[in-house]
Amino acid sequence: MRSQSAFSFSKISLIMDAELQRRVQRYGWDKAAAYYENFWHNQLKPAQDLLLEMIKPASGERVLDTACGTGLVSFRVKKSVGEDGFVLGTDISEKMVEISTALAKEKKINNIQFARMDAEELQSPDNSFDAAICALGLMYFPDPLKALKEMRRVLKPGGRAAAAVWGQRDHCGWSEIFEIVDKRVASEVCPMFFNLGNPGQSQLYFKAAGYSNIESKKISTTLRYATGEEAIGAAFAGGPVALAYSKFNEAVKTEAHAEYLDSIKQYKKENGYELPGEFVVTIGIK
Repeated sequence: MRSQSAFSFSKISLIMDAELQRRVQRYGWDKAAAYYENFWHNQLKPAQDLLLEMIKPASGERVLDTACGTGLVSFRVKKSVGEDGFVLGTDISEKMVEISTALAKEKKINNIQFARMDAEELQSPDNSFDAAICALGLMYFPDPLKALKEMRRVLKPGGRAAAAVWGQRDHCGWSEIFEIVDKRVASEVCPMFFNLGNPGQSQLYFKAAGYSNIESKKISTTLRYATGEEAIGAAFAGGPVALAYSKFNEAVKTEAHAEYLDSIKQYKKENGYELPGEFVVTIGIK
């Protein structure tokens, strides 16, 4: 992983880096969209469960879901807010929005909408939502503090915001994927990915964004994959390095796959792989 000192450039460089990271995220998740649910649905569910338990969406509420992906959490929130409520799911990836919108139409779910939107510049009016959530998206934003401030801006007074992030790097068994990809192609993916999961960091960001009554909870989980092929698919094709991975030729892919499997060999079991994972969920009030 790149050190935080990589971000100590001039203001112009920072802006350019942010724009590059947004493009990497947008087109990377476009690449990953078709594989995302298949590889990550079960693995991310513990974090999503805790987030919903803490935010407690209620009947009739308006809820914003930033970095909504294919709507895994958005559709669950819609069940809680009912026919009198409303859910807006936003994502920087057009393909993610296309998939979630198609699912809503297929399921004939009303009062839910999906839109391509930058989480740092939400196209929603002030004081328009009862709750705002971000389920495992905050780590990808160039400026997570700005995103949290935007979530607070669109909340009604007394509204609540919650964000789930991955925990400490050494508590996440798949973390070597970034270095494996970065040494083969300059990906510029998530240079501070695990920062928000370090002890106390999420609370500091929420406090700096102006929230009160801040609370964090941490959970340890196990990410299970039946085969090495599934573990490889999740790490490379279905996640944040998908754009860089798409540039690999077959020889480089084979080499990177082997290195990744070697990095997780300690977690191999008779019936597949069981990788440790950690999530941190933080909630605050406007």
